[in-house]
Amino acid sequence: MLRLRAIREELKPMTSLALPVVMAELGWMGMTVVDTMMVGRLNAAAIGAVSFGALWINVLSFFGLGMLLGLDTLISQSFGAKNLRQCNHYLVQGLWIAVLLCPPLMLLAMAAIPFTHRWGVDAAIVNASTPYTEALLWSIPPMLFYVVFRRYLQSMNFVAPVMFALVSANLVNVLVNWLLIFGNWGMPTLGVAGAGWATTLSRIYMGGVLLAFILYKESVASTGLFQTALRVDWPIVRRLLALGFPVALQICAEYGVFAVATALIAKLDAIALAAHQIVLNVASVSFMVPLGVSSAGAVRVGQAVGRQDAEGAVTSGWTALLLGATFMAFAGVAMLTFPEWVLRVFTSDESVFALGIPLLFVAAAFQLFDGIQVTAGGVLRGVGDTRTPMVCNIAGHWGFGLPIGYYLCFVLGWQALGVWVGLSLGLVAVALLLLLTWRRSSKRMPEIIAAVSHDGVHQVTGH
Repeated sequence: MLRLRAIREELKPMTSLALPVVMAELGWMGMTVVDTMMVGRLNAAAIGAVSFGALWINVLSFFGLGMLLGLDTLISQSFGAKNLRQCNHYLVQGLWIAVLLCPPLMLLAMAAIPFTHRWGVDAAIVNASTPYTEALLWSIPPMLFYVVFRRYLQSMNFVAPVMFALVSANLVNVLVNWLLIFGNWGMPTLGVAGAGWATTLSRIYMGGVLLAFILYKESVASTGLFQTALRVDWPIVRRLLALGFPVALQICAEYGVFAVATALIAKLDAIALAAHQIVLNVASVSFMVPLGVSSAGAVRVGQAVGRQDAEGAVTSGWTALLLGATFMAFAGVAMLTFPEWVLRVFTSDESVFALGIPLLFVAAAFQLFDGIQVTAGGVLRGVGDTRTPMVCNIAGHWGFGLPIGYYLCFVLGWQALGVWVGLSLGLVAVALLLLLTWRRSSKRMPEIIAAVSHDGVHQVTGH
C-alpha cells in the first residue's frame, strides 16, 4: 500500500519530466517518418532507398549516441547531490568525447558505402540509396553535439528547450525536404538525396538551438559554466566511456538487428522492403514514448541516487516502468484495431498495403514487451548499470530472435512475416530478463547507493 501511494506521488514529477522528453523523441522519429512519407510520393523503390541508405549511418550514429549516455548517469547523480560545478565539468568532457568520435565514425560511414552493392539488394534501391547516405553522413557531428547538450539539460530538468528544438526541427526538415526532393522554388531536384541533406541541416539546427539555450541560461543564472576548465580530464572521460560503451553496444545490438532484418528483407523485393519500412516506422513512432519515459526514468532514478534516497530511486524506477508498459499496451491495441488507417497514412499502393497488415499485427503483439525492455534499460542506467542491458540485448536479439526470424523467412518460406516474428520473440526475451534485473536491483538499492558514494562519483578529478 505504501509503495502504491509513493508511485501515485511520483507520477506527477515523472510525467512532468517525461512528457517534454517524449515529445522530443517523437520529434526525432518524426524526421524519419517525414522522409519516408515524402520520398514515398516518388515510388516504392525510393522508400526502400531511404530505409537501406540510412542503415550504416544510423548504426554508427547510434553507437556514438550510446557512448555519450554515461552523461545521463553522472550528470543526474551530480545534480541530485547539488553539485552544479560537476555537471558543467561533465558537459565539457562529453563534448570532447563527441569531438574524438566524429572522425572515425564518418570515415567508417564513407568506407561502408562501396560495399552496399555486395548485399544482393536490388540495384535500383542501392543506386538511389548511395547519394542519400553520402548526404546523411554529414549529420553525424551535429547529432553528437546535440546529444551532449541534450543530456546536460535533461539531467538537470531543463526539458522544454529539448522538446522545442526537435519539434521545430521537424518544420525545418519538412521545408527543406519539399525544396530539395522535388526542386521547388528553383532549388535543385535531388530526389532521395534531398531527404538526406534535409536531415543533416535539421540536425545542425537542433544542436544550435540547445547551445543557444545553454549560453542564455548561463548568462541569466550563472552556474560557473564559463569558468569550467576546457582541457580534457582523462579520468572523467574514461569513466564516461566505461558507462557509455555498454550502452553503445546495446543500442547497436538492438538497432543492428533491425538493420540486418531490413537488409534480409531487401533481398526479397521492393514491395516487401517498402512494407517492412512502413511498419518499422509505425513501431518506431510508438517506441519513442517509452524511450522518452526511459530517459526521464534514468534522470529521476539518478537524481534519487545522488541525494542518497534509496526508496525514491526504487519508486521512480517502478513508476517509469508502469508508464512505459501502459502506453505500449494501448499502442498495441490501437494497431490491432485500426490497421488500415495506420498504413494508409504512408501508402496507397495496394500491394504494399496488403503485405503490411500482417507485419503490423506482429508489431502490435510485441508493443508491451518493447515498452518494458527500453524503460527497464533506462532506469538501470540511472543506477549506473549499463552492462546488463547490453548483455540481455545481444543475447535476446542476436542469439535468439534473429536466428529464428532467418529460419522462418528463408527456410520455412514465411518471407518478411517470419523475420518480424523472430524480432518479436527476441524483444519478449529481452524484456523479461531486464524486468527481473530491475527487480533484483530494487531490493539492493541501499547497497548500490553506498557503492556509488564510495566510488566518489561526485568528486571532480583531474584538477
